[in-house]
Amino acid sequence: MTTRYRVEYALKTHRRDQFIEWIKGLLAVPFVLYSQPQGVFEGQGVIGCPQTREEAHRRYSEILRDVEGMIDDHIANQNDDKNPFPSKLKLLVPSVGPFFTRLPLEAAFKCQDRKRYISSRRFVSPSFNDVRLILNSAQIMAVTTYGTLQLATFDGDVTLYDDGQSLESTSPVVPRLLDLLRKNVKIGIVTAAGYTTAERYYSRLHGLLDAMANSADLTPAQKQNLVIMGGEANYLFEFSPSAPHLLAPVPRERWLTPEMAAWNERDIEQLLDVAEAALRDCIKSLNLPAELMRKDRAVGIIPMPPDGRLPRESLEETVLVVQKILELSSAGRSRRVPFCAFNGGRDVFVDIGDKSWGVNVVQRWFAAAPGGVIRGENTLHVGDQFLSAGANDFRARSVGTTAWIASPAETVELLDELAELMGKKLS
Repeated sequence: MTTRYRVEYALKTHRRDQFIEWIKGLLAVPFVLYSQPQGVFEGQGVIGCPQTREEAHRRYSEILRDVEGMIDDHIANQNDDKNPFPSKLKLLVPSVGPFFTRLPLEAAFKCQDRKRYISSRRFVSPSFNDVRLILNSAQIMAVTTYGTLQLATFDGDVTLYDDGQSLESTSPVVPRLLDLLRKNVKIGIVTAAGYTTAERYYSRLHGLLDAMANSADLTPAQKQNLVIMGGEANYLFEFSPSAPHLLAPVPRERWLTPEMAAWNERDIEQLLDVAEAALRDCIKSLNLPAELMRKDRAVGIIPMPPDGRLPRESLEETVLVVQKILELSSAGRSRRVPFCAFNGGRDVFVDIGDKSWGVNVVQRWFAAAPGGVIRGENTLHVGDQFLSAGANDFRARSVGTTAWIASPAETVELLDELAELMGKKLS
């Protein structure tokens, strides 16, 4: 049951995506005008007359076609260095960022309407999830229609497997990832889990790694098209059939970008010291049953005992407090070292770097030419945390296209949709 508390909590600024909310508001108008809920009581049945459904479908399509045109204008504006004025979309949705591809929203809506029957609903207007899934469909249509998908990166928890669990061999995600590798799409698993040893990553991803090692139809070159980027952007491992845990660590000097190589260790320590002090204050002021964990490139709090739970509100309060303290500190204001403060669902961590750096490293690692990079329009990052605060997938939007999912089951559906579109393009 949805309580008033949950509704009010979801309306908090840090829990909303302005672009999705804006589209949802546009779609609310034809819903009110054409839903005709009284038809249910006039003998038309639950679905109602086809004319009503068709009219709602037409109006939704028209609105999304108009938004599609505004995105095209926004892309032209962002690519015009001589134009000092913001696009119309930027004026209406100030938080909107760059787009790497145009988005066929009308076609994506028609696809999702066939699955979710959005136009047939009379009492429930187009929702946040409806719009999110329409945007996902539009994005994967774009990366397969207007270009070629070269790199797919994935978050771990809630994206490939349930929170706190592992990727098992029986997971339906595994054969779909293998299918991407067969199609010569590179894969990067970019996770906040900051382990320094291959064994820990193997324990989380053994289902996929074992399937790759035992696969007879993946070529040796295709098996090299998988890497793990851990701790947001701090530990890189590549698949290696001869390694003890099928993963070989890659020395930092081999993959650090020039910008990352310039990060000073003293600045990193200073930033983590400030974060640690802020986390200690939150544990004390919020009376959290948690303990502090300090790593070489991260600091965070975890529940005590390990299988305990911290209240969602306390986790998000901690994220927002620590983030603001870091932004106002001398270490944060200098911007010499980027950081990411995020809510992991059970814990809170501050990592050096963020997923935009992690995805960018993977883009450079797989680039064919030395010093090259796989471009943003040829990259798709799939994750579950895209809210503007305390969500570590959010910043990946700055380096590639993205798909926002809510569960591993949605990842499976997304990969099936992607495979179908890639198959159509090849045929």
